[in-house]
Amino acid sequence: MNQTEVTMVRIYLTEGDHQLRQLLDFLHQQEQVRGVTAFRGIAGFGRSGKAHESSLLDISLDLPLVIEFFDLPEKVEQVLQDLNKLIEPGHVVNWPARLN
Repeated sequence: MNQTEVTMVRIYLTEGDHQLRQLLDFLHQQEQVRGVTAFRGIAGFGRSGKAHESSLLDISLDLPLVIEFFDLPEKVEQVLQDLNKLIEPGHVVNWPARLN
């Protein structure tokens, strides 16, 4: 079985950051990475300790968001350098993976 080494990246945001559309456009149109998915969380908290969550009684407009993408390691290195200009430090993680 042929496998391709890639790097996975996750970007952690909240809806209140208002960066989702900008980042999706950046990753798709400018950087043209292989694949991108955005996830909307039901609860979460970050460094600030402030909880962001939804309940059945209300629809929060500040829920957690995760943007995940992958590409070849050398491509991701360049994308990460460019992302550093858009994303606050400590909100991006990456790890090696394999495509089957």
